[in-house]
Amino acid sequence: MRLVRGGTFPMGSENFYPEEAPVRTVTVGDYWMDETPVTNAACARFIAVTGYVTFAERFLSAHEFPGYPLDMLMPGSCVFQPPEGAATLAFAGEMAPDWWRFVPDANWRQPMGAGSGVEGREDHPVVHVVAEDADAYARWAGKALPTEAEWEYAARGGLDGAAYAWGDELEPGGQRLAQYWDGDFPAFNRATPGLERTAPVRNYPNNGFGLYDLIGNVWEWTSDWNSDAPDRGISCCGSPDRESRKIEESADPATPISIPRRVLKGGSHLCAPNYCQRYRPAARWPQAIDSSTSHIGFRCIVRQ
Repeated sequence: MRLVRGGTFPMGSENFYPEEAPVRTVTVGDYWMDETPVTNAACARFIAVTGYVTFAERFLSAHEFPGYPLDMLMPGSCVFQPPEGAATLAFAGEMAPDWWRFVPDANWRQPMGAGSGVEGREDHPVVHVVAEDADAYARWAGKALPTEAEWEYAARGGLDGAAYAWGDELEPGGQRLAQYWDGDFPAFNRATPGLERTAPVRNYPNNGFGLYDLIGNVWEWTSDWNSDAPDRGISCCGSPDRESRKIEESADPATPISIPRRVLKGGSHLCAPNYCQRYRPAARWPQAIDSSTSHIGFRCIVRQ
């Protein structure tokens, strides 16, 4: 872990996607943060000690998840599958059906489904974890998930207001400084064979705080419930009712099943210049807490 000395910084951006605005002044305290996302090796140690079963490895109850198709109640997770030929790009960040498939038995041990594995990829970020899984690991490790503000402050590495974690240019001098899509998403990827998806942690330079992979590679869970108005809070500060209201209001009103959503940060290996330019500190994405995918992981902190 690395010690991140807290401070006051301008959080958010008004130059990319509307959910990142407005820019507001936020203060965070001191905390230690994992240098990298939690890896397959670290997750394996957690599982070996605790016997924990991740959400993607469980059979789901039709009573607890009414309206879910029966095949979605089986163990499994969503896996990115590049389409053959041209694909229609929806709005940036949407998990479009053209390239996402629910794959039975896909989980952290078998990222692509039955027959796949993580041998030789022990130093890659663990994926197919939901918020509950990340929370369980953090409790076991004596840590916590960062808030959105703590995560963004760490990702900026001291470069307040910069578009990217390393400055205002995506590829300074033509150098790629994070694991994001190399080519035209979603069908054409120039990445080195074996690196089309996640990359080993520490494969790219660290930032000003000595932290790796906060940008790209995998999206990372935070502890914050999604809000469409991040600059405005509920007035009853500190009450249990406030927390329950935040959870309730985090759900997507456009979906038939009300599932709370937490904020993901950092973008992933699927972000591309032509689609989902969320490989930036200010970027955020509301993710249903029960939805795991092949591009979501996490890291932990310990507050001072």
